[in-house]
Amino acid sequence: MGERAKWGVMTALAFIIVGYTAALLLRPDLRSSALQARAADAPLALFAHLGPSAVALALGPFQLSTRLRSRRLGLHRWMGRIYILSVVAGGLSAIALATTSSGGVPAHAGFGLLGGLWVLTAVIAYQRIRVYDIADHRRWTIRSYSLAFAAVTLRIYLALAVGPMRMPFDQAYPAIAWLCWVPNLIVAEWWFLRRSPVSAHAPAPSDIFAA
Repeated sequence: MGERAKWGVMTALAFIIVGYTAALLLRPDLRSSALQARAADAPLALFAHLGPSAVALALGPFQLSTRLRSRRLGLHRWMGRIYILSVVAGGLSAIALATTSSGGVPAHAGFGLLGGLWVLTAVIAYQRIRVYDIADHRRWTIRSYSLAFAAVTLRIYLALAVGPMRMPFDQAYPAIAWLCWVPNLIVAEWWFLRRSPVSAHAPAPSDIFAA
């Protein structure tokens, strides 16, 4: 599969989850009983997580597009600003929600670490572009989006676990709290090893938070 096809599959999967999240936000009757309970107990944290996380998931593929970055650098910068702010909101609220997630301490730790690393990778990506290190900025952005993509892989693994594999939810969920993001980071690191480094002589963009 070519790079463009892989990008298309990634984007399509991301937008399926974005659409699903939008439906949950707009249609309370579509929420599961567990999600309704979370909305009643911690509405601010839940909606601060779902909304911004969906925005970050939708923007990520376009931030990784070389074509968009080269043709519409201004748009790339503005989308970068929105992406990072969305990650900070979505990641910090994920940490708050992790303390009461299903699955006990292993799931709490898995989701809490995911939220913290998601924020950290986005902040480092921002710091790297502040010093015009384009290659490192791109690597940290890819790491950040691999963590955002946990929203997709979590649902794939959960559907497989409780469907074809017939695993009880309470047994599958603690493992999936880690499985949804750790392999994503491993794949990102493997991808870096396969790719030649970005040219050190590429033109340095201005700060993505600059006016």
